[in-house]
Amino acid sequence: MTLPLNPAFAATEPPPVMEARRWIAGKSFPAGRPLINLSQAAPVDSPPLALRQAIAEAALNDPQAHLYGPVLGLPALREEIAAQWSSAYGGAVRPGQVAITQGCNQAFTAVMATLAGPGDEVILPTPWYFNHKMWLDMASVTAVPLDTGAGLIPSAEACAALITPKTRAIVLVSPNNPGGVEYPAETLAAFRDLARAHGLALVVDETYRDFDSRHSIETGGRPHDLFADPDWDGVLIQLYSFSKAYRLTGHRVGAICASEARLAEVEKFLDTVAICPGQLGQIGALWGMRNLSQWLAGERDEILARRKAMTGGFAALEGWKLLGCGAYFAYVEHPFGMGSEALCKRLVDDCAILMLPGTMFQPEGSAAGQRQLRIAFANADAAGIAEMFRRLAAFRP
Repeated sequence: MTLPLNPAFAATEPPPVMEARRWIAGKSFPAGRPLINLSQAAPVDSPPLALRQAIAEAALNDPQAHLYGPVLGLPALREEIAAQWSSAYGGAVRPGQVAITQGCNQAFTAVMATLAGPGDEVILPTPWYFNHKMWLDMASVTAVPLDTGAGLIPSAEACAALITPKTRAIVLVSPNNPGGVEYPAETLAAFRDLARAHGLALVVDETYRDFDSRHSIETGGRPHDLFADPDWDGVLIQLYSFSKAYRLTGHRVGAICASEARLAEVEKFLDTVAICPGQLGQIGALWGMRNLSQWLAGERDEILARRKAMTGGFAALEGWKLLGCGAYFAYVEHPFGMGSEALCKRLVDDCAILMLPGTMFQPEGSAAGQRQLRIAFANADAAGIAEMFRRLAAFRP
């Protein structure tokens, strides 16, 4: 007997990272040529020792850390985010405009659940973050692709032509996953104005904000001025993740900044799905925010050094084209006469390199996706990046 299956789930593609893992299942790689895994954007090292000790201290000695907490997160963490965001972005964010979630993916699903239902539309620039597309598919919400062209920077003018009476939101990711590009402040402002003019939500996922190259250069830590708008919460919903900044992937801690009215609706979703975010992860995130600013600056410098190695390497790699590079990602166009998925499987077998094909980030049937690859380079050190380029240069299809 076959039990019923929600047709929206049946129509949703499997998780791409899990699919890619199947390409290496059962395969062995010699010690002299180990697998270079560039498929997933997640830190593999543990958090700093002092942060782990703070979590351990709470686990051992704070009875409240093992109980249900507030649905929208620990008040102290919400207050810290509000204070730091107000300073960093030159605006005013109140604790009541902050909610804590179990990771940024849950932040996205919670927000989208309050914005759009079956038959509605949400605009996603392409290449898109596949988990965003998957949630919309599972919720029977139509993802409307917005082509970003060769530069991977979306155009508000082009987006305006896609808005219909069914449109509920526009989603941007900056620094971008999968493209790596950092959206200019004027681009984000133009989308804010467009969304406001049409009564839409502008959802900006800033999971990788801590690794923006402009963080300490051009704007003194402010990649945009969206929070400086006194009425920002009438249009903007910002998403954030602590997974990358403090290596807290396993603890699942994310955040939403939005109007208090919106968060009252988000609370319904979160209470139903998880009741509350995990206490220990929140304690770790709060400790990190208060104590690890210099350590995080060092992490950013290291990622920027790896970015420089990627841009230099592709400049010298014949036939390949670097479309975007930043934060954890490089997004490239390959020169070979085969589809990107077939190429990725060949690179596993011939070069011991695992990357993701552009078809996982583009609409079905996209010709561009067949020519593109995403490289998550944040877990590859300088030696690993150099070895990747040696193997790619030697590859012959």
